[in-house]
Amino acid sequence: MIVMLKELRESLRDRRTLLTSLVLGPVFAPLFFILILKLTLARSVTAQDEATPVTVANAASAPNLVQQLRENGLTVTLRDGTEQQIRAWIADTDGLVVLRIPGNFGERFAAGQPAPVVIYADGSDSRAERRSDRVYQAIAGYSRLIGSLRLQARGVSPTIMHAVVVDNVDVSTPSARATLLLGMLSYVILLVTLLGGIYLAIDATAGERERGSLEALLTVPAAREQLIYGKVAAAAIMMILALALVTTSIAAALRYVPLETFGMTANFGPGVALRVFLVTLPFAMIGAGLLTVVASFTRSYKEAQSWLGVVMLVPTVPIAIASVLSVQPTAMLMLVPSLSQHLVIQGLMRGEPLAAAWVLLSIASSLLLGLLLGWLAGRLYRREAILG
Repeated sequence: MIVMLKELRESLRDRRTLLTSLVLGPVFAPLFFILILKLTLARSVTAQDEATPVTVANAASAPNLVQQLRENGLTVTLRDGTEQQIRAWIADTDGLVVLRIPGNFGERFAAGQPAPVVIYADGSDSRAERRSDRVYQAIAGYSRLIGSLRLQARGVSPTIMHAVVVDNVDVSTPSARATLLLGMLSYVILLVTLLGGIYLAIDATAGERERGSLEALLTVPAAREQLIYGKVAAAAIMMILALALVTTSIAAALRYVPLETFGMTANFGPGVALRVFLVTLPFAMIGAGLLTVVASFTRSYKEAQSWLGVVMLVPTVPIAIASVLSVQPTAMLMLVPSLSQHLVIQGLMRGEPLAAAWVLLSIASSLLLGLLLGWLAGRLYRREAILG
């Protein structure tokens, strides 16, 4: 135990490694994610409030339709031109939407026949696509209004057109709706937790082998298992500190995200953050053991970085699969590391925590696997080939 504590102290001595592991990943990664989310929401709010411009060609054929567009809040610009000219306008102007009214629109409209109009927009331009949808909805509303008036003029109730009326009732809570945007936070938490100890795991294994200090270290009169257990414990402590920082950063940053504008609430206060920390804590043991085991097979710092960069994707694969398939929590899934933490975090953020037995199953299975990986790392360091 004394040897393990000494090795733990030596592994944590490198200030540069500590600074890199504890600041660059756990603090800036979630803040960057929250900043992108905030900018996206702000842009959505701006897009909802901005006036939608539309250029109308041959407006004289449908003056009432043009007036309806103005009453729907659209900014109408009148400009006559052929189809070729309209295509040229769109090519020269970003986000331009043009409504072209055929010359026979008035005749067909007066005769009670379907009167066609054409909306021109660049579908590859997201702003133009959004404006085009707004113009389409305004015209569709005008079409429904005229259809109802025509039925009334003929003594027919417009309600005959609606055989079934559907009312959509959204029973989701504001916290549950917020997970649609914040669903990636569990991925960020687990990934940053691994990042917190990756540099220390590399430096304490492949780094010492490359510097030539590992051979001298293994000649001390102590069991090699105790030395490697100290290295694993050091990496685990760094991951735990990273986990504490990332959960704190997310809880603080989410207070400045305007989710309430969209009827959502970020259920990630201090209490939820603490429970997320406790549930994810065993994952740090898995990460420390796994990174140390993989790094023990590498011969240089760069080689270890290459391998561990790939290995860090392994715990995230179950999360990606669960997100695509919309996997629901089960007792069996609580045995899968990283996936079980993801499901528990999602439940906490939705305000629908899982059963206590399932949470305990997730913690126990993760701790067991973490201890197994730590034991395996100790066995690997008993090999003489570890020095080569």
